[in-house]
Amino acid sequence: MNSNKIKAVFLDRDGVVNIDKNYVYKIEDFEFVDGVFEVLKEFLKRGYKLFIVTNQSGIGRGYYDENDFLKLTSYMLDKLKQKGIQITKVYHCPHSPESNCECRKPKPAMLLRAKDEFNIDMANSVMIGDKKSDIETGKNAKVGKTIFIGNKDEPLADINIKNIKELLLLSF
Repeated sequence: MNSNKIKAVFLDRDGVVNIDKNYVYKIEDFEFVDGVFEVLKEFLKRGYKLFIVTNQSGIGRGYYDENDFLKLTSYMLDKLKQKGIQITKVYHCPHSPESNCECRKPKPAMLLRAKDEFNIDMANSVMIGDKKSDIETGKNAKVGKTIFIGNKDEPLADINIKNIKELLLLSF
């Protein structure tokens, strides 16, 4: 691995970092997934930088606006920082699926932007998500490992787990 390059963990937000309650944009609706703090700390200990890559079609659909998203993001980052967890950057796609934009997962634009901005070694990086589109995004961006969290296995994923705490049992 090129010593100037960093390894990254790309995390979907809703369903991975927080409980997915459909279009979460209010602080009072935001609830961290059980075990997420321990897992993120472990990735940091292992030398990974953390990135959140999230589709936020609720903005494009008019359910909430960019300021609502930014306010919630700031709250989330503050709570993570209080636990000693630094998120390097949050990327989001504000568009609805119908807009056919370049940044919406499963297109890899958010991950590729991070790669260029932070000199990321994609082959030694990880994408964690709870939807097929998250796994497709990781594959499209050529990350080394894709991890799917869910009750049913996702055949495209390199690793399938039921909950994020299972990551503590795996080595990377």
